[in-house]
Parts: sequence; C-alpha cells; structure tokens
Amino acid sequence: MISGKKQPKIAAKPRTPDERFMLEAIRQAKKALALGETPIGCVIVQTRTYDGEEIEPRIIARGYNRRNTEKNPLAHAEITAIRKAAKVLGDWRLEGCTLYVTLEPCPMCAGAIVQARMDRVVIGAMNAKAGSAGSILNLLQEPRFNHQAEITEGVLREPCSRMMSEFFAGIRRARKEKREA
Repeated sequence: MISGKKQPKIAAKPRTPDERFMLEAIRQAKKALALGETPIGCVIVQTRTYDGEEIEPRIIARGYNRRNTEKNPLAHAEITAIRKAAKVLGDWRLEGCTLYVTLEPCPMCAGAIVQARMDRVVIGAMNAKAGSAGSILNLLQEPRFNHQAEITEGVLREPCSRMMSEFFAGIRRARKEKREA
C-alpha cells in the first residue's frame, strides 16, 4: 500500500445488485493496490444466455490492474477480465454480460468492450484524463460502430474515487519525501 493508510470503509450491505457487483470490483482494485498498482478492478457478470434467456446473475471473470507488475501495457483490469470471460463462455462474444469497473475505461478497454459486444458497463468513478465512456470520448455508444453498450455511471462513486485519490496522493508524498531526503 503506497499511502500507508487504512483502506476506506465501504457500506457492508449493498442495496442493489449493481452495488453488490461493484463491491467485488473494489475488492479486485485492492489487489492491484496491494501490488503498488493503480487500484482499478473489474468483474464481468453474465445475466442472460445467448438465446436471451434471463439467468441468475453470476460473476464469470475478475481482473485488476497489473501493468507495472507484468511490464505489459495491455494488463488493464478490463482486458484481463474480458480474456477470462471469453474463456469461461468459450466465445469472444460476451453478449448477455455486464462489466463492472471501478474507473471509467480508457480507449483501449472501451474498444475491447465494444468488440466483445458487452451489453452493459457499470462504472464507479469517471476518468477526466483518459475516460472513453463519456468523460473525453464515448466509444461505448459511438453510433457508427456495429455495437453500443448501455452505461451506468456513479455506482459507489465515492469509495472508487477516494481509492484513486489516496493512491495518487501517496505517490506524490513518496516523491516529495524522496526529493527532501
């Protein structure tokens, strides 16, 4: 943990299914944080079959940021989870699935979500620097693409935003301490 602070408390009892699954994405983000990675976590939930039959929502994949750990620019939480979900379902098409992510997807991840034909994306915090689900661009709902995803933003925004803010504040503190030493 960069900041050396306690992890933020999150409501113990989620009120909605979106909150329940976002809490799991937050758990994934904490795994990234434990590695010193930017704390971004993701889960993919299957809600219906390819035939359109509604099913009990179930998590089929999890991912967290590992770019520095793997020395790989593709090791984003969403890409890892999409890869795992495709393997679980045995298909690259992730129709009938919802992706939950603690931070708004970047252009690469938004493109992968569109390519995977994900039904829906649920976002914790928006990303004013690289967000591609409405902050800078909206690749998820670009009408010229062959697929668009429904977007729900702001689910557990406060704990998702706080985790990011505290992480970057810790990095700035560490840099300042290093300069002063």
